[in-house]
Amino acid sequence: MEGFSGNQHDKTRVFDVKPLRSLMPIFPDAKQGPPFVCAPPFGPFPSGFSPFYPFSSPQAQPQEQAQPQAQSREQAQPQAQTQEQAHAYQHTPDLNQSQRGQASFVTPLRTFRTDDLPNGHSEHEESNSLKRKSRKTKKTPTQFGSGEGAAVSGGGFVSGISVPDRENGNRELVINVLLRFDALRRRFAQLEDAKEAVSGVIKRADLKAGSSCMSKGVRTNMTKRLGIVPGVEIGDIFFFRFEMCLVGLHSPSMAGIDYMVIKDDADEDPVATSIVSSGYYDNDEANSDILIYSGHGGNADRDKQASDQKLERGNLALERSLRRFSPVRVIRGFKDASKNGSPKIYIYDGLYEIKESWVEKGKSGHNTFKYKLVRIPGQPPAFAVWKSVQKWKEGFPSREGLILPDLTSGAESIPVSLVNDIDTEKGPAYFTYSPTVKYSEQFRLVHPSSGCDCHPACKPGNLNCSCIRKNDGDFPYTGNGILVSRKPVIYECSPACPCMNCKNRVTQMGLKVRLEVFKTANKGWGLRSWDPIRAGSFICIYAGEAKNKSMLQGAVADDDYTFDTTRAYTPFKWNYEPGLAEEDNSEEISEDFYIPAPLVISAKNVGNVARFMNHSCSPNVFWQPVMYEHNNQSFFHVAFFALSHIPPMTELTYDYGVSRPSGTEAGAPLYGKKKCLCGSEYCRGSFG
Repeated sequence: MEGFSGNQHDKTRVFDVKPLRSLMPIFPDAKQGPPFVCAPPFGPFPSGFSPFYPFSSPQAQPQEQAQPQAQSREQAQPQAQTQEQAHAYQHTPDLNQSQRGQASFVTPLRTFRTDDLPNGHSEHEESNSLKRKSRKTKKTPTQFGSGEGAAVSGGGFVSGISVPDRENGNRELVINVLLRFDALRRRFAQLEDAKEAVSGVIKRADLKAGSSCMSKGVRTNMTKRLGIVPGVEIGDIFFFRFEMCLVGLHSPSMAGIDYMVIKDDADEDPVATSIVSSGYYDNDEANSDILIYSGHGGNADRDKQASDQKLERGNLALERSLRRFSPVRVIRGFKDASKNGSPKIYIYDGLYEIKESWVEKGKSGHNTFKYKLVRIPGQPPAFAVWKSVQKWKEGFPSREGLILPDLTSGAESIPVSLVNDIDTEKGPAYFTYSPTVKYSEQFRLVHPSSGCDCHPACKPGNLNCSCIRKNDGDFPYTGNGILVSRKPVIYECSPACPCMNCKNRVTQMGLKVRLEVFKTANKGWGLRSWDPIRAGSFICIYAGEAKNKSMLQGAVADDDYTFDTTRAYTPFKWNYEPGLAEEDNSEEISEDFYIPAPLVISAKNVGNVARFMNHSCSPNVFWQPVMYEHNNQSFFHVAFFALSHIPPMTELTYDYGVSRPSGTEAGAPLYGKKKCLCGSEYCRGSFG
């Protein structure tokens, strides 16, 4: 085989070893201008869970499995083509011309209408609990596509659609599976939080949710395949390896190499389908399109001694993929170095080719297999975007197009950049930055809301806490501040409560992610994040001047920076399904909003980052009513949360809704006042 250039490696030729039948995989059952503003995410595993390969369904014929989607056109090529020609053709991703060289993500996990690892247990969210006082439980079998929670165009999941194809998915189905898994995981994390508060035992909510989804058929792309996975897009991010299992991107819950067996004439070869680069042992070169991947095995044997890696199973599969010029899906695993204790995040970086392999001595002195993988050209950037963001965070190089490093002038604890790499405009119209809402006397509720008496903090599951009781007995957030379920109203603790370190103060604590206001191509200014955002994470509130719509009489008709609670919003489902959690379906939490009074918040003169968030008919952010006190009076706040996992540098959008003209009858069609430019497949044409 071709050697690795340079003499820095102690190389040993990998011999052509025929795979033995005994080596066949066994699948067990289981970027400066004048300022314009003034103002200041092995083991241990709990009992009942273990690593497994979930793809235990009958596999397709090997000859069919061995062909990635890009090969369908190759069949029409003359048989006399050279090996190099066949190689280049076979591994070119199926991308249209507009996508080639595109410097942005390809709509990763954001095809919605409104709103939306297993590596130890350092994430408190995944290990938590609460027992609802009046909730009865019973085992209710829920089959995927049986009428409960199937995919719906534009977002969420609803009942009453046909049974989806589990063997071959699509984008809508992949999104639906991920939404349902994460909704269930959040519920299990909520339950485990309460149990942990009592027993101190930490359990993995992601494993429990994954197991339930597997057993109930909430999964897709069950047939193993080489190359592209239907519905999974380059740039998609995952916070749990189980998510990749459920959508067919990478099946092992722990192993870094996934492979399948291909029968060719009389031989049976294991061929790699995907790898997960841990970021710990793999040598990522300066070029983000090159990955030096270490083989598996040899870390320790039964005597706890390191040993040479063997050319078998995953290692052999990578070797065979090299010889067959077979594409391999690469998932990059990493942690955000700027955030202590952050969970590992996985980003799908597309298809790579294995260019060469060799053996070298590892730190232990034993032989380790090394594989050089090169990213196939023409794919949208993914990991490269992440690396650029990390450099911006470190201050080198400076963000291209930077106008202001912090447009909030210190009003927020985390700076918000102002960037324009589109044209020469130096910023939006003048406004005063304020991180809070300005309320007048008319918005105080008649009955003040008393605070709780918890010291030093509210504990999940404590039904003696008045704040928990107002939330129907549930702590609304998981241990690391992820919203569990949409509710008519979320009640947070407030300055009237003595529990100053309470985790039930999520929306009051300001920004938690590094945001950027940027100039869009055709929608003015927009908002996006440098950080990956997990589904259910708080983003910001809508700050501005609160006004009573009933007294305005059209005064804000020409105000483009308003939030109006009385608009019609497309309903959608985001919460978990009680049946999947083995709970009584009658206890399902309502997702209808309770609006204390008709309210318009104008951010035209005074406002925060939320004023820059654009409308989309397929948004990745939703709003949630939240109540807490100011000077012993309760006020209604509009808080924004991530509907799904949002990759870095993805524009944040929410549904502006459609106005209800006076005299409009219930059920009559509503039409927006502004033309929509969201470009979504499900665009309704207008908004506002």
